[in-house]
Amino acid sequence: MNYLPDFPRLLPYLPDLMAGLMTTVWLTALTTTLGILGAVMCVWQRHRAPTSIFSRLLGMLVELLRNTPFIVQLFFIFFGLPALGLSLSAEMAAVIAMTLNLAAYSSEILRAGVDATGRGQWEAGRALGLTRWQSYRHVVLMPALERMYPALTSQCVIVMLGSAVVSQISVADLTFAANFIQSRTFLSFESYVVTAGMYLLLAIAMRALLNRIGRRLFGFRHLTPAPRSCLSSHVLKEAHS
Repeated sequence: MNYLPDFPRLLPYLPDLMAGLMTTVWLTALTTTLGILGAVMCVWQRHRAPTSIFSRLLGMLVELLRNTPFIVQLFFIFFGLPALGLSLSAEMAAVIAMTLNLAAYSSEILRAGVDATGRGQWEAGRALGLTRWQSYRHVVLMPALERMYPALTSQCVIVMLGSAVVSQISVADLTFAANFIQSRTFLSFESYVVTAGMYLLLAIAMRALLNRIGRRLFGFRHLTPAPRSCLSSHVLKEAHS
């Protein structure tokens, strides 16, 4: 094997890689926020009215998204919907596909955490005068989020890594930039090694950021001597506010 890597030849294309990286970052930030919010609302609806038609349709949509390839979902939104008269830009199609995919998986992760909360917790919240939404938010949702946060963090990172697929519909993300550079320089090894390294660093940074957010969100729970099954003082304050 006489091949010698020539990484310096990639330096003129560094702006393309950084532009692709920024696209991946904003796509990930936006879809992570929307996906988690969508998952929370989906779980709320399916627990609030589990037998309603809307809840059943939500359940069917979640199963559809969890049991079909992400690239098929992306192609359907970008190439299929225009046949019904709904044309979307590549970036909008990517945002919708990534958000729906993350919301579907995260809703099942979060639903497992909510199901692990005893029925007595709901009743305790209602006995304190909390509304159904306040009980869900403070007594059920927050402990469920804390319990399932590591799994949610991993799912968000997986969606970020899976965003490489959006280059197939010409979204100028990091993988799109790598393909562009490779097509111009024919330095396949160098291009994809550098791109893989950038994805690795991005995944590590994203996990560290989400872990820091988790400590800010749930750190107060570990400072109180009361057991987790007891309602914390901020819940009581919410009930009387």
